Amino acid sequence: MIDPRQPVVALSSAPGPGARAIVRLTGPSCPTLLRGLFQPALPERRGRYPGMLTLPGLSSPVPAEVCLWKAPRSYTGQDLVEIHVLSSPPLVDLLIAALLDAGAKAAGPGEFTLRAFLAGKLDLTRAEAVLGVIDAGSRDELAQALRQMAGGVAQPLQQLREDLLNLLADVEAGLDFADEDLDLVSTEEMLKRLGKALAQVTLVGKQLDRRGLADRPFRVVLAGRPNAGKSSLFNALANRSAALVSDEPGTTRDFLVQRIDCDGIAVDLVDTAGWSASASEIDSQAQELGRGEAGSADLILLCLERGHELTAEECQTLDTPHPPALLLETKCDDGRGSGPGLATSATTGWGLAQLRRRIAEAAREQARPALAPSLSRCKHHVTACLEALRRAHSSVLFQEPPELLALGLREALDQLGEMVGAICTDDLLDRIFSRFCIGK
Repeated sequence: MIDPRQPVVALSSAPGPGARAIVRLTGPSCPTLLRGLFQPALPERRGRYPGMLTLPGLSSPVPAEVCLWKAPRSYTGQDLVEIHVLSSPPLVDLLIAALLDAGAKAAGPGEFTLRAFLAGKLDLTRAEAVLGVIDAGSRDELAQALRQMAGGVAQPLQQLREDLLNLLADVEAGLDFADEDLDLVSTEEMLKRLGKALAQVTLVGKQLDRRGLADRPFRVVLAGRPNAGKSSLFNALANRSAALVSDEPGTTRDFLVQRIDCDGIAVDLVDTAGWSASASEIDSQAQELGRGEAGSADLILLCLERGHELTAEECQTLDTPHPPALLLETKCDDGRGSGPGLATSATTGWGLAQLRRRIAEAAREQARPALAPSLSRCKHHVTACLEALRRAHSSVLFQEPPELLALGLREALDQLGEMVGAICTDDLLDRIFSRFCIGK
């Protein structure tokens, strides 16, 4: 476990040269570590302060800006300082080294968010959502992580925990006064409250199931030069003549979308206008639409007619990691390609089965959402909570000893507590926060 009394420091922005680097420092009275390094001296109030940094090894001060948040109104619940400087790796190294010499220690993975959790600023589901935001690979994943970060999972559980704690208190009060034959809660009221709890936990489980699925099918865009065989390939994969095919370049003016099945996975296949120097306003708009679709794709199928060389734009598309692109060599009717791309033929069907497999593999690789570890953990606790509540409901229904009812309620509360972090172990925290990058 961390020592919350020890100030920690880390680079919180991307490493490497750039316009700005952010070095983050948090801990009790951490602004005092900047004495002698930053001028003017920081006041004892929240704010943004421009000034100069004087670092060992540098002959002259460097401009910097310090943002200060005082405890407890900060992300970590402790004093928090962000130092904004030019993103020069040697400069950042000198700054961090000076802060370490002043008494800070290097932050571990996720230590800033872990301190926020330990200070009660975040529950465990929201802390995991911070990692989900960082790791989000699509707008859908980002939206899911932001919803969870805003309390979309935790808020429905807070009232449920309160209700179950009140119910457990009533049951245990009845046990304490069993000799006096007091009926603090009627059987009908008990069943009603347990039924409400079962319905709420079931609803949370359904919400988690929906968040584990993508909001839209995997989107594959056919792109490339005019007359590269995109529309023919589109029709072949769709098993229908959905796109107009002609030997005349520029036949496709708008983009077409067709839902297809690739190895059991629903895929939206998109045919777009060819990339070329547009000769008219209509052609220009069509190509702009096509490039927009390619930019929002999950996978680009870059079509290149056999025997042609790649253009600079096509090379850039293949080198850009997001979205990924797969090079297809089209019109390989004899089953042979002449380059590194996957040889395909819309006429003979050559290579289409392999192409479908490649699309399905790409879809499966991207199917695991950024929140998958959090969702898996929460689903486990939801399932266990439901089982405990069902046992409690059954014990009331069949008039079993109230001790069994109290036991079932405690088990349900333990599961909810572990889900939001009210009950946690060092091993669980290590497992969760070790996945974070340093500086978050």
